Amino acid sequence: MSNTAVLSRQMAFTDEQAMLLDAAMTFCREQSPIARVRELMTTETGFDPAVWQRMTELGWPGLCIAEAQGGAGLTLAEAAVLTECMGRHLLSTPFVSTQLAVAALQAGADEAVQGLWLSRIAAGLPATVALLEDEGDWRLTAFEACASVAEASGDSDLILAGTKTLVPDAAVAGVVLVALAFEGAPAMAVLPAALLQQGRIQRETVLDETRRCYRIALDGIRMPRTALIRGEAAGRALRAVRQAGLLLTSAEAAGGIASALELIISYLNLRTTFGRKIGSYQSLKHTSAEILVGLERSRSHVAHAATLISTEQSQDALETALRMAKVECCESYVFAGDRGVQFHGGFGFTWECDAQLHLRRALVLQHSFGDATHHRRRLAEALLGPIEPVAV
Repeated sequence: MSNTAVLSRQMAFTDEQAMLLDAAMTFCREQSPIARVRELMTTETGFDPAVWQRMTELGWPGLCIAEAQGGAGLTLAEAAVLTECMGRHLLSTPFVSTQLAVAALQAGADEAVQGLWLSRIAAGLPATVALLEDEGDWRLTAFEACASVAEASGDSDLILAGTKTLVPDAAVAGVVLVALAFEGAPAMAVLPAALLQQGRIQRETVLDETRRCYRIALDGIRMPRTALIRGEAAGRALRAVRQAGLLLTSAEAAGGIASALELIISYLNLRTTFGRKIGSYQSLKHTSAEILVGLERSRSHVAHAATLISTEQSQDALETALRMAKVECCESYVFAGDRGVQFHGGFGFTWECDAQLHLRRALVLQHSFGDATHHRRRLAEALLGPIEPVAV
């Protein structure tokens, strides 16, 4: 089989994805102009509930939920198409955090728990996942030092303890899936918002002010054992969250690169110095071309990973594709955002310059679900075998 045949098979683009792309580009462009992005940065939730309602009417929260539960029955490949468009227009909604919760529920929860929550999510209930701690680990199943735990209280209840940090959209989520330890093994607690009383959720300050993250105090929360995902099911749920997070984060970064490049080209064709448009200078042309190459590489990596995740091919191939996409997309986005700030000169470092919004978003995405060093090491171990530390 030729290399071209292999490539075309592993980078499929369906009619459904094409239609979603057209609809999403129009929707995000209309609903998230940069002036509206800046306006929402000053609000408590960071997003417009009316926009979320319109997304619900389009069926986007339930995109990956089965039709029998009120969803569209599509895959994360289609969710990646939407996420790339959202990243391109800096549209902030609970979409990504909701898709992560859906992935966990579908991979690990039993039929009763799925039946309770998935139909509500498809109807527009935001959801999220709580994964990180102050001394956290990007390896979600590495629970040796996990401080968040669930302990038995009688035959049917559990008592939770610990604190989760950097939980996206926790203040508006109707259900939160919390990664914790139970009897020394990974587990996930399915917590309704009603259990997170006032005072348990505290907003945190993050670099990207277009989105909201929160700290959740778990101490003393009582929940039924039936709402705990544990054993092999917990491992599947955490793996599904990580894979969905890697794909959607990469897709969002790819969209951001395109927007940052548009911003750069617009400025290079506008700014005049010494009687010339600064875009005529060769060094700025070369850097812009490098950003474009990074954008095309990123889109290719996302398309490849999305194809593998939607066709359920081998886990080894999927893991490799997801990690490569994460490294390429986020590093290229950071480069594009940084060059955008630099090209704007002194103005680029001011609050009024839109380029710094992309740099902030890029830096946050770069460290979501593992930075480049983390994934390169995992890739090296997968491709070359265990890596022994080198004595110096």
